[in-house]
Amino acid sequence: MTSAGRFAPSPSGELHVGNLRTAMLAWLFARSTGRSFLLRVEDLDRARAGAEAVQLRDLEAVGVTWDGGVVRQTARGRLYEDAIGRLGDAGLTYECFCTRREIQEAPSAPHAPQGAYPGTCRNLDPAEREFKRSIRPAAIRLRSAVQEFTVHDVLHGEFPGVVDDFVLRRNDGVVAYNLAVVVDDADQGVDQVVRGDDLLPSTPRQAYLASLLNIPLPEYAHVPLVVNSDGARLAKRDGAVTLADLAGAGVSANAVRDRLLASLNLPAGTLEQALAAFNPATLPRQPWVWSGP
Repeated sequence: MTSAGRFAPSPSGELHVGNLRTAMLAWLFARSTGRSFLLRVEDLDRARAGAEAVQLRDLEAVGVTWDGGVVRQTARGRLYEDAIGRLGDAGLTYECFCTRREIQEAPSAPHAPQGAYPGTCRNLDPAEREFKRSIRPAAIRLRSAVQEFTVHDVLHGEFPGVVDDFVLRRNDGVVAYNLAVVVDDADQGVDQVVRGDDLLPSTPRQAYLASLLNIPLPEYAHVPLVVNSDGARLAKRDGAVTLADLAGAGVSANAVRDRLLASLNLPAGTLEQALAAFNPATLPRQPWVWSGP
């Protein structure tokens, strides 16, 4: 299987300039290393009717192209269940009946990292499990053997992060992101993951899970986000931040693309033209402030 990079948006609405900048970076990282570039729609949750078509149109408008067809997570349930089954057969999963509030109010386990699941349901006896099943459906959690796992990131170096008994499948039957993304990347031959650095803290969990499933770890590059004038992560409430809104303000998609390239110290023009000047070592390491149209 050929090596690949990817962009994997959730179809919850229009992409904003921060999403588009990350997509452009993922494309540049992949193409500069001779990888193919894939597009995966992460539609297990928060899908909004019509959002996917708009996102694909906007990606193409700024020059982000991809190889092959678009893959959607909702068509990949068997792969996720197979992975959960393999982990279960190895004794690495258990049922959890805790509500979010119960988890927040529970005392932390001794020596557990800050914010880690306290293990409330880890060692229930069969009678307790049967009783709790009669009250509410169970989520499936990973039975982790570590509290920390370290990954290497192209931009951040060695990054140690918390690993707890995280959820693999929610009690409503929806597979959790941390499992789906690991299974998807492995199945698609993705060996380079470029995404926003807000996702870096969850990466050690994913890498640990990959190790349990005997999946080679990809090359990670977590890139700085686009933020508003207050330094907060950019959101649609920050005004004209989507291509549609910016077009209404008289700013073309090509002008948006060139502005995003300039924020990366790259020349204006097509992504193919920018590729010749792309060097991860010279990328800005701080968030970029979007000041509006």
